[in-house]
Amino acid sequence: MAGYGITRFRRGTNPKLNTQDPREVSPPAPVPRQPRPSIRRGSLGNIVVMTLAGGLVATLALPAYAFTPGKGEIRYGATAATELARSGAQAVEVSTLAATTSVSRDGFTATTVEELASRARARAAATAARAAEARRKEVARQMTSYAASYTGPSAKQYLAAPAHPNVSLSSVYNVAAQYQGVPYVYGGSTPAGFDCSGLVMYVYAQFGVSLPHSSAGQAAAGTRVATSSARPGDLVVMPGHIGFYAGNGNILHAPYSGTRVRVQPIWTSNYYIVRIGT
Repeated sequence: MAGYGITRFRRGTNPKLNTQDPREVSPPAPVPRQPRPSIRRGSLGNIVVMTLAGGLVATLALPAYAFTPGKGEIRYGATAATELARSGAQAVEVSTLAATTSVSRDGFTATTVEELASRARARAAATAARAAEARRKEVARQMTSYAASYTGPSAKQYLAAPAHPNVSLSSVYNVAAQYQGVPYVYGGSTPAGFDCSGLVMYVYAQFGVSLPHSSAGQAAAGTRVATSSARPGDLVVMPGHIGFYAGNGNILHAPYSGTRVRVQPIWTSNYYIVRIGT
């Protein structure tokens, strides 16, 4: 270019201001560059670390049976059991008794409502039986004392020789009234002790009238009359009980154990009147 008369100027220089000979101008000193971090070296290191970590995880996750031991080692050699397993099908013999074995119920069972109710009824029956036995013994004791305490005529003897040959209701009531205060004795039929039907039987026996020792039997032996027509000496009949009508709505009777023959108001409307002999 200098040969053609063209002078080359560097960028940043002004040829008009620069009076110095261009051949004498020295080039500027180079600016030192800062070293750049090595990107390729860091990426390569990361790849190496990730590869090693993946191999370590795969090694740890590998099951033990994935390692194939040498076939020549004795401890991994075939045994009698493995050879038997390879040899063919196996069979298990079951005893014929197994099919007939019975299965028994578990020893622990639940109690049903019906069983509880049955047990309660059994306990109630046992309690009632004990009470009845105690009552029987008490009656036997009373009867023993009763028999020993009376020496007068019995109902049977009065029937053979009546003390009052003529029967009238007023006479019957007067004889019955003289036994007030006699203790109640179950099964008693003498002045030593009466029960309800025993009193009626003993009184009527003195008039020569034979009656059974039973309230139902005595009620059946007479004639039923209206309650408005009742007179002293008639019989007052209740369910399971009997006595003499005493007038004015009262009854003369032997009530129950622990009491004595007495007169008291009739306490129920469930009764009727029976007349004997007249």
